[in-house]
Amino acid sequence: MTRVIVVDDQTVVREGLVLLLQLLPDIQVVGAAAGGEEALRLVATERPDVVLMDLRMPKMDGVEATKRVRAEHPDTQVVVLTTYSDDESVFAALRAGARGYLTKDARAGEIAEAIAAVQRGEAQFDPAIQRRLAETVTSRAVSTEGLPDGLTPREADVLRLIAEGRSNTEIASQLVITEATVKTHINNLFAKIGVRDRAQAVTYAFRRGLVG
Repeated sequence: MTRVIVVDDQTVVREGLVLLLQLLPDIQVVGAAAGGEEALRLVATERPDVVLMDLRMPKMDGVEATKRVRAEHPDTQVVVLTTYSDDESVFAALRAGARGYLTKDARAGEIAEAIAAVQRGEAQFDPAIQRRLAETVTSRAVSTEGLPDGLTPREADVLRLIAEGRSNTEIASQLVITEATVKTHINNLFAKIGVRDRAQAVTYAFRRGLVG
């Protein structure tokens, strides 16, 4: 069972999400919070696998709460579920460490898949947001100078395409290299930037300003 905490300042939304999640298989709701500060206390006591996080909340918003959760409880993943889908909100959440981002018109199956995906170490985005991220990443060239952590220009290219959501096969095709070479670049860049999986690599890319 995946242990989940729901965070939303609107009572009707929060209670509705709790009821919805309780109907889904393999999900156990272990708490609900009306704000960021309460969410941090619940995460500390309940140790959930995933927090379903709203963004716009009084006192401590979802971005700050996400940053604190990821820093203080790195085994707990965050999926943002919000009304807002503007670039500023999306990038702020990703830089804070969120691995999923959905809007509140998401269906139950999409929420369940996002929770499952972040548990697997993957990233999961609303389709419209995924398209915008891809456009942003594609339109922004990664500089060959001043790359962080000793990344080579080719490793930066691979990282940019990972952030775009491309598979190893697609990366190989776009860069005109073999999949074995792609895997070598991924292993090397993961070691350099200190990440374990693609979701962490995406977060790194946004935090270090390589994309977004």
